[in-house]
Amino acid sequence: MKINFDEGLCKISDLEEFDPRDIFTCGQAFRWYEEEDGSFTFVTHGIVANAKKVGDEIILKGVDEKSFEEIFYDYFDLSRDYKLVMEELAQDEVMKDATDYGKGIRILNQDKFETIISFIISANNQIPRIQKAIEKISEMYGDYLGEDKNRKYYAFPSAQQLALAKPEDLREFARVGFRDKRIVEASKLIASGQVDIERISEMDLEDARKELQTLPGVGPKVADCILLFAFDRKESFPVDVWIKRVMEELYLKEVTPKSKIATRGREVFGKNAGFANQYLFYYGRENKLGK
Repeated sequence: MKINFDEGLCKISDLEEFDPRDIFTCGQAFRWYEEEDGSFTFVTHGIVANAKKVGDEIILKGVDEKSFEEIFYDYFDLSRDYKLVMEELAQDEVMKDATDYGKGIRILNQDKFETIISFIISANNQIPRIQKAIEKISEMYGDYLGEDKNRKYYAFPSAQQLALAKPEDLREFARVGFRDKRIVEASKLIASGQVDIERISEMDLEDARKELQTLPGVGPKVADCILLFAFDRKESFPVDVWIKRVMEELYLKEVTPKSKIATRGREVFGKNAGFANQYLFYYGRENKLGK
């Protein structure tokens, strides 16, 4: 991998395992827009940036050397050798097809609080509605970041900011439905330190899952998503409707409870369970497996 900063752009080359489309559309993040030129504008850690694949090069706009070193190197998980991860997974013939299909996927290391609230909103919800709710919450309670292409951008609010929200406002304006009180209560628990999300990082997987599930609106699947996408727990294996379908069709060959699928996924894929999960999710959803 080579990194070059030129004319206000961050250019990454010699990195085949990086495709903005695969990364942003595989269900792990919600604050992104696909532009007419095929690039992806996204908001994270209070920064608006844009990623575009041009030939063998990734062009990042809005990313300088300082923010790259402090935020985006970790955000895009650039210290990890994804080629090695895929080689290990591809020893399984089913996984070889899945990794070939989604070879540009990287698992993002996202802000912990934003990820918790985002996946509370995601429960029994569809991605376009989740995205709209998160954008509205950012507009209502987050800090203004600027405007570009007639689109205003806001940072996702802190736990302290969102703890002051009224559930009825979230329901009416952000359209979060029954999740309104859960969002406010979870924000209050985190803002007060009653649930210490930094301490969760130090726990083993099962203790971390249990601690996250003390938050309103966080069940096993949501906890696994949060751990995978914000706590760098790559052994986590979230089971949603697509993973359930894919695992039943390709591995289990029978209808199986989600809890057993999660356990099976961790057993089969071990330390690479989270990566396998994302490759299988993307491969299964895009090819409509198990429907």
